[in-house]
Amino acid sequence: MSWDKEIEEMHSRAELAYKMGGEEKVARQHEFNKLTIRERIGKIADAESFHEIGTLAGVGKYDEDGNLIAFTPSNFVFGTADIDDRPIILSGDDFTVRGGSADASIAGKRTRAEGLAAELRLPHIRLIDGMGGGGSVKTIETAGRTYIPELRGWETVVSHLSIAPSVSLALGSVAGMGAARVATSHYSVIVKDSAQMMIAGPALVDWASLGDVSKEELGSYKIHTRNGAIDDVADSEEEAFAMARQFLSYLPSSVDELPPVIECTDDPKREDESLLNLVPKEPRQVYKMHQLLESVCDEGSFFEMGRKWGRSLITGLARFNGIPVAIFAENPRVYGGAWTADSARKLIRLLDLASTFHLPVIHLEDCPGFLIGKQSEEEATIRYGSAALAALGQLTTPFCCVVIRKAFGVAGAGNHKPGSHHFRAAWPSGDWGSLPIEGGIEVAYKAEIAEAENPDAHLAKIKERLNNLRSPYRSAEFFEIEEIIDPRKTRAYLCQWAKIAQRALRTDPPNFGYRP
Repeated sequence: MSWDKEIEEMHSRAELAYKMGGEEKVARQHEFNKLTIRERIGKIADAESFHEIGTLAGVGKYDEDGNLIAFTPSNFVFGTADIDDRPIILSGDDFTVRGGSADASIAGKRTRAEGLAAELRLPHIRLIDGMGGGGSVKTIETAGRTYIPELRGWETVVSHLSIAPSVSLALGSVAGMGAARVATSHYSVIVKDSAQMMIAGPALVDWASLGDVSKEELGSYKIHTRNGAIDDVADSEEEAFAMARQFLSYLPSSVDELPPVIECTDDPKREDESLLNLVPKEPRQVYKMHQLLESVCDEGSFFEMGRKWGRSLITGLARFNGIPVAIFAENPRVYGGAWTADSARKLIRLLDLASTFHLPVIHLEDCPGFLIGKQSEEEATIRYGSAALAALGQLTTPFCCVVIRKAFGVAGAGNHKPGSHHFRAAWPSGDWGSLPIEGGIEVAYKAEIAEAENPDAHLAKIKERLNNLRSPYRSAEFFEIEEIIDPRKTRAYLCQWAKIAQRALRTDPPNFGYRP
C-alpha cells in the first residue's frame, strides 16, 4: 500500500489553486494593466524563496460519490519569502476571485499571516487589491445572516507595528478594510492610474446621495499622496516592489536588532565645492535642499518618503558611510521651509519610525518657523507642530542638527532635542532668533521710529546695528551654537557623527507604541 493516490490528489488540488479565478478572470486582470497575485509574489520576492501556507484552502464542489469536481481557491495568498536574503511574511489579495472580498476569503488565512508576522517577529509586506477581506452585500445571502462589524485580529495588525516593519502596497481598487490595511503600516505605496483607495466605492457614495463619482475621483493617487493617507506613488507595480525593497533595506528585521550597516564605497570625507555657493546671501532667495541631501548622503542612498504631502519638510532615510539614518530638512522652495500642520504630521511619522527601529536622526535645518496666517490657524498648525516637537523630545535615538540657514520661532527650536546632549553645528550662513529681524523690527522699535525726524533713515540705522550682532560667530562665542563648519565638510562631519551614534544604539523599546 502506498499514498501515491493521495499525493496525486494533493498536487491536482494545488494546480486548481494556481489557476486562481480562471483564465477569463486572469485575462481581465491583465487588461487592467495589473499582475495576478502569483505574478506579484514572483517579482517582489527573491527567486524561488516563496513558501506558501494554505495553498489548498478554498471552496470545493463534490459529486454524489464525494469526488471533487470544481474548486474555488481562497482569494488570499500568503507565506514566507526572502527579500535580499532576509525572511519576511508576504501576503496578498487575489482579485480574480470575487475581487478580494469576504465572499471567497478564508478568514483564518489572513489572521494567520498577521499572527505569524507578529510572533515570528518578521517584516510583513501586504499586496492589497480589493476589499482586503472586507465583506460585500452578497455575504448576507451566502452566510444567511448579517453581521455586526468587529475588528477581530486588528490588535495583531496594530501591535505588529511596534515589532517589525510593515509595508502595504495598493495595487488595485482598494476599499474598506483594504484601505485600513494600507494606512496601518510604516510605509505605503499606490500604483499610478491602475490603483485607487477609498473608504467606500462609487456605488455606495451615489446611494448616499453624495454624488456620481468615479473611482479615480474618489481615490486617485493625486488625492491620497497629497493628504498623507498613502506615503508615495509608483508608476508601475514593479517600481512599487522596488520601493518596498529599498525601504526595508534601511531597517532591521525586527525591533530586537539594530539597522543593518553595509559596506560603503563613497569616501566619507568627500567634499563638494558647490556647497560653498548653495545658500544665497539674500535671505529671501531660495535654493535646492535636495541638492544638499544628495551631496552629503552616501551616493544614491537618500530615499525620500512622502514627497507629495507636507512638502515644506523633506523626510526620508539615508546612509552615511553605510550606516542607516532617518533624515529631515526644511524645503525653502515651499513656504520658505515653514512648518505646516501636514509637514508636522509627516515629521511625527518619521520620528516614530526612528524610535521604533533604532535609527539615528539628522536634521538639516532652514526653518523660518511655523507657517503663519489664517489658513495655518484654521489647520491647527500649532497643535500638530507641538506634537512634532514632543515626538522629537521622545526620540530614543541619537540626534544631530546642522543649521544651514534659518532657525526662528518655536518650530526653529527643532535644532535641539529637548533634554538631550547631542551634536549641533551651523554653516556660516546660519541665522536665528525668536523671529526674523526683518519681520519684527518695526514692531519692536515702533515708538522709536515714529518719533524720528526721518523714520526710514532711522529704521535703516536700526537694521544696520542689529545686523552687526546677528553673525553666527557671536552665538559661537557664547556657546549657543557649538560649532561653525565649512559647508564642504558637512558630509565628513555627519559621517563621523553617524559612526559615533551607531555605537550608542540600543534595542530597548520606546515607552510608546508606533502610531499609524
